[in-house]
Amino acid sequence: MVIYGVALLAGCMLVGAFIGELIGKLIGIDANVGGVGISMLLLILIGAKVRASGRLRPISQTGITFWSAIYIPIVVAMAASQNVVAAVRGGTAAVLAGVLAVVVSCALVPVLSRIGGEPSPPLPDPDVEQGV
Repeated sequence: MVIYGVALLAGCMLVGAFIGELIGKLIGIDANVGGVGISMLLLILIGAKVRASGRLRPISQTGITFWSAIYIPIVVAMAASQNVVAAVRGGTAAVLAGVLAVVVSCALVPVLSRIGGEPSPPLPDPDVEQGV
C-alpha cells in the first residue's frame, strides 16, 4: 500500500527537520542545518531495512519504494531553488562553489555506477495480487 510510503516519508521529514533545527541551535544560528539531507538518509536507510527484513507484503514495499524515489529529487530541487538567490547575491565565490559541486557530482556518476554492484531485481507488479 502506498500509504506506508507516505507515512515513512512524513516521519523521516519530521525527524530530519527536528535534527536540522537542533544542529542549527547547537552551532548558534537560527536555521535548519542539514534537515533535508538527514531526512533523505533516514528514508533510504529505513526503506532498505524494511525491504531486507521481509516483514511487509510486496505491494507495501512498492509504495515505500515509490515515495523514496519521488521524495529525493523533489526536495533537492526545492532546496536548490531556495539557495540560488542567496548564492547569486553572495558573489562569485558562492556561484563558483555551486557550479563546481554540480560538475564534480556529475563527473562521479559513472564512477559510482561502476562500483555499485549488480542491479536489484525488478519490483513486483502492483496489479497482480501477491500472496504472503
